[in-house]
Amino acid sequence: MDINQNKEEERLRGELLEILYQKKITTVFQPIVSLLDGTVHGYEALSRGPTDSLLHTPDVLFKCAQKFNKLWELEFLCRSKAFEAAFKIESEFKLFLNVNPNIMQDVQFRKGFTKEYLEKFAIDPKRIIFEITESEAINHLADFIKTIDNYKEQDYRIAIDDAGAGYSGLNLISDIHPNYIKLDMKLIRDIDKDTTKQSLVRCLNEFSEYTETALIAEGIETKEELLTLIEIGVQYGQGYFIQRPNGILNSISKDVVEIVREENANKRKLLDNRVLNDRIESICKLEQTISPDILVSQVHEMFKENETLSGFCVVEDQLPIGVITRNALYKRISGQYGYILYANKPVSTIMDTDFMHVDCLETIDIVGKNAMQRDFNKIYDFIVVTRKGQFQGTVTVKDLMEKLIEIEFVYAKHLNPLSELPGNLMIEQQLEKALKEKDKRTILYFDLDNFKAYNDLYGFENGDRVLKEFAEILKTRIPPEHFIGHIGGDDFIAIVPKKKTEQLCISVIHTFNEAVVKYYNKEDIEKGYITSKDRKDVEENFPFLSVSIAGVACDHSKTVFELAETAAKIKKKCKKKQGSNYLLS
Repeated sequence: MDINQNKEEERLRGELLEILYQKKITTVFQPIVSLLDGTVHGYEALSRGPTDSLLHTPDVLFKCAQKFNKLWELEFLCRSKAFEAAFKIESEFKLFLNVNPNIMQDVQFRKGFTKEYLEKFAIDPKRIIFEITESEAINHLADFIKTIDNYKEQDYRIAIDDAGAGYSGLNLISDIHPNYIKLDMKLIRDIDKDTTKQSLVRCLNEFSEYTETALIAEGIETKEELLTLIEIGVQYGQGYFIQRPNGILNSISKDVVEIVREENANKRKLLDNRVLNDRIESICKLEQTISPDILVSQVHEMFKENETLSGFCVVEDQLPIGVITRNALYKRISGQYGYILYANKPVSTIMDTDFMHVDCLETIDIVGKNAMQRDFNKIYDFIVVTRKGQFQGTVTVKDLMEKLIEIEFVYAKHLNPLSELPGNLMIEQQLEKALKEKDKRTILYFDLDNFKAYNDLYGFENGDRVLKEFAEILKTRIPPEHFIGHIGGDDFIAIVPKKKTEQLCISVIHTFNEAVVKYYNKEDIEKGYITSKDRKDVEENFPFLSVSIAGVACDHSKTVFELAETAAKIKKKCKKKQGSNYLLS
């Protein structure tokens, strides 16, 4: 090593020690916002060295600390500074902290996240998210996974940072089951122009939905990138276009919030119009019709001239009065005397007057269901579409089936994978729809009480079985014409007629109370309660699972946000009562 390099290293070491001893670290915050409505979900705490120092940027600063074996001291200083800065502000935001995975297993690090230490800053562990960079080498993976599980049990959250930057990320994600996955900014850069990046992010987004992991796109720098990510359906985003890191917590620019909300409104409108609420007229084709007095021989010639024709609708004064299909015609005129017998007769003598016809405003899913209930010999016949009784066109079974598959695909994409009930996008659509309807409706919010204690004691698999059971109860107790959704975890929702609200609440509670006992072992059933650890890690006795139902009347003057806010207040009151209860506004 030459003298100049030696001097340079000594200078860097000296600067690092001065930063550590004099605590010359500044914390800045960058918001992580919802790409559904532009609200702030949390802030990432970013540490900076002195502005006039070679160690100002975090990359150089932390590499230097690692080189001179001062990584723990720097981590501790940065975290302390972040806590001091963040929790002076009276706000319930989440705080994302960058953590080296190897440091997490250090005894000193664990001490830094004891209950006593957090109480000093009045911090709830649920608000802390450890960001682990997936490109960092993890020395002892098995021990690291145990460490992660330990933090999860204490209610901390875990994020995989820079996912997509390295090659081990997918393994790390599958090993530790994070709460958040942060996409590396290289995946986000120019995503609006790169279809390969779009495909990768779509796949990761579908994975995150299936595993109930939140996806965060880092490094959003342009409006076009933001719009593309919203279109894909990524939940959260951060970057210079949204807001640069800052020492104070500024509100998000109104322009940015407006872009997010407007694009989501357009997306919902497009989804509504394009698929989920499609009318049969959207796939109806105006095909050639025939009059009732045209001869059978002429119809036969028309079929011979065009092999693709499956049939004709017989129309008189713009009204459909019958149909003749290729198969039906050939059955009539086949045989030794068939053609001679019918050739010179009008088609009205052999047309089928018992045919399927639907109004153009009927939805595709209903038409599909009715079409499949026809007699077997007519199941593949085309469907006649009318407008106010007059002929509009026809729909082939092939076109109908293709559209139904598309609808099913879009619908399935927005279902909760565990309960197979509609998820948050469709819930929001239905709530907005309910607010506009004239019929009086009630929004029912369902929450399972003592579910965490049950999950902790009996395990996630049994917890999932309970959630599936409750979803089935809702499906059987609430008529199929009414909407049921799964918000996530143990929270569900239903939109029901106001007159039937109380009756449905009683039915759901009665069925759930009877069903839930089978999910406990004999010893706990005899005791009538379970013993598990509470959120402060203290053993406590918990009652059996019960359900709290908060009912909110659908007031046309309210917004979806106001509905949720009112429901939260009612649910809080309802949960104070013992056992299963309902409370209606």
